[in-house]
Amino acid sequence: MRVLVIGSGGREHALVWKIAQSKLADKIFCAPGNGGIADLAECIDIKAEDIPALIDFTRREKIDLTVVGPEVALSLGIVDEFNKYKLKIFGPNKKAAQLESSKVFAKELMAKYKVPTADFKIFSAGGGDAAKKYIEKIGAPCVVKADGLAAGKGVVVTKSVDEAKQTVTLMMQEKIFGDAGTRVIVEECLEGQEASILVLTDSKETIPLVSAQDHKRVFDHDQGPNTGGMGAYSPAPAVTEGLFSEILDKVIYRIIDGLAKEGIDYRGVLYAGIMLTKSGPKVLEFNVRFGDPETQAILPRLNSDLVEVMLATADGKLTKFKKFGGLKWDNRACVCVVCASGGYPGEYEKGKEIFGLDEAEKMKDVMVFHSGTKSVPRPSSLVPRFVTNGGRVLGVTGLGNTIKEAIEKTYQAVDKIDFKGMHYRKDIGRKAL
Repeated sequence: MRVLVIGSGGREHALVWKIAQSKLADKIFCAPGNGGIADLAECIDIKAEDIPALIDFTRREKIDLTVVGPEVALSLGIVDEFNKYKLKIFGPNKKAAQLESSKVFAKELMAKYKVPTADFKIFSAGGGDAAKKYIEKIGAPCVVKADGLAAGKGVVVTKSVDEAKQTVTLMMQEKIFGDAGTRVIVEECLEGQEASILVLTDSKETIPLVSAQDHKRVFDHDQGPNTGGMGAYSPAPAVTEGLFSEILDKVIYRIIDGLAKEGIDYRGVLYAGIMLTKSGPKVLEFNVRFGDPETQAILPRLNSDLVEVMLATADGKLTKFKKFGGLKWDNRACVCVVCASGGYPGEYEKGKEIFGLDEAEKMKDVMVFHSGTKSVPRPSSLVPRFVTNGGRVLGVTGLGNTIKEAIEKTYQAVDKIDFKGMHYRKDIGRKAL
């Protein structure tokens, strides 16, 4: 088979890495890809949002399966457009993608189908003053969310009433997230440990992946602003077997059934960000694609053929796939630490040379997934060098017999890597201990 992966981050590198292990994958392309992905796939200079160009490429190259990484392409309806040309694609359609592209849609659907989530109120365009009055009424801490996509930065946990009101001003009046902040949600601040639960579903059948925990804040001990994710580990010991079943019953199955009742067919990965509160699991957010960096911590534990299960999902044949044994997993733990550019998630510089990649990659059971990198020619050498080209630069990932062992191995690999301004959290996975 000829497979195309759309996207350019660490998640896409992990997907390409796993697809390359499939007995079904003969040739892999990635659009647009990155420096590290180029070792495994032919990178094509087409942006993830350029749907007409992606369709042309897919038809011309006779691609058998397209896998969508980032949420923006899904929210723009790439699956619907591919379906018009009968091109096989893994991911939910535009209506289903609203679960992530519109937090208002997701919240209203959760309320309708009794999916546990934080108490909330929605404020539409021009409702900034009403939102501020509501904040005064409920007090702080509270959470202010932009309705639309904001690259993982549209959720602000505010610690004071003034900060919350200022966030509303930034989103609704100063439009720091553009149209994404036309509507905002103000909701109660949930407390507890977070967990990431991902499942594959074709609307009729659902197959869960192993649990994981993400680390959103930029600094140790969950301090500083939210990021796209500074690291992850799998499994998450806080998600016991009983709790996992409860999350599937009260969250995953209810939302998939709710979508079906609304006439929406969901095929692909469904990601639920869960807060494990004292009163039970509650949904923080839904994503309609593989999480980043959770994917980097989950896929190294997958022993099954990823292409097989993706095909079964896209074809609506997960029931048959499950009947023949479902997914097989490595019992070891996996930890991913994100190495970011100095200043991220704010302003940062690009073009810093990355050193030590070879030494890290030589380590047993260590994978280095590239996120924001670019390969540039090295004078008088055929071997290119890598430079930084994004906020999150690398996802250094290690497997171990225990979480503790996986943490130690991953940080040993991180210690071998260096670039100017490199920043990473030192406490990824510590909660599991």
